[in-house]
Amino acid sequence: MSALVEARAVRPSAVGEAARRRVRRRRLLGPSGRLMIVAADHPARGALGAGPRPLAMADRRDLLERLCTVLDRPGVDGVLGTPDIIEDLLLLGALDDKVVIGSMNRGGLAGAAFEIDDRFTAYTAEAIAAGGLDGGKMLLRIDDRDQATPATVQACAGAVSELAGRGLMAMVEPFISHRVDGRIRNVLTPEAMIRAIAIASGLGATSACTWLKVPVVDDMERVMAATTLPTLLLGGEVPADPDAALAGWQQAMRLPNVRGLVVGRSLLYPADDDVAGAADAAVEVLK
Repeated sequence: MSALVEARAVRPSAVGEAARRRVRRRRLLGPSGRLMIVAADHPARGALGAGPRPLAMADRRDLLERLCTVLDRPGVDGVLGTPDIIEDLLLLGALDDKVVIGSMNRGGLAGAAFEIDDRFTAYTAEAIAAGGLDGGKMLLRIDDRDQATPATVQACAGAVSELAGRGLMAMVEPFISHRVDGRIRNVLTPEAMIRAIAIASGLGATSACTWLKVPVVDDMERVMAATTLPTLLLGGEVPADPDAALAGWQQAMRLPNVRGLVVGRSLLYPADDDVAGAADAAVEVLK
């Protein structure tokens, strides 16, 4: 870790050099036809909590150690993160033969009055292509009562088009959202997710490279019937009942367009703190 800090301080060109050295994976999907991605883009939105720990993700050394542990487990295909985290992992040599997805819009800071105005403040499609990454991810929260929503919808549509124009995955995470006691809350009913998926599926000039990232909710068969796009299940908060979460993922994985998992805090900060064990349990769901 000290070498990483030293490189950032005295030789910033090391980041680009590490990106050029990285051994890229030839195909997005592995032999199983599934994807297992660990997500670590939460800190850039000011969302540092995991389970009962409000500042769990605040210690960068600890976070990187956990990420390296997960990425080293068999069956874990890659990572989703903002430039700072992806570049740390590049400097640590942890991304060879991994799928790397760049997180794009992090401007809707958690808890802010302007949270729904989720501006693109991290990766651009151009930077993702130049850095040899495999795609870009965007969060799309739709609040019918918030005038800032259309700008985010438009920005996501532009990003989908720009990524597809470069042949790169556009991963869209859609929600219908509203404010409860001043905070943004996602509506996790089947009907709300069906509407969110329908809107996200139509973004951009083409949907050829669009993937969706959605939570497991009730009646997933009906929810996933709303699209033909390949879809990854998100992990969300650290679950109170990990076994129930695994069972939910496993059941949804039987649906034809569900192709894998994108899990962050549930893997990185499990209740028992067994990071490797949590990763292995998630990989088992894909089999």
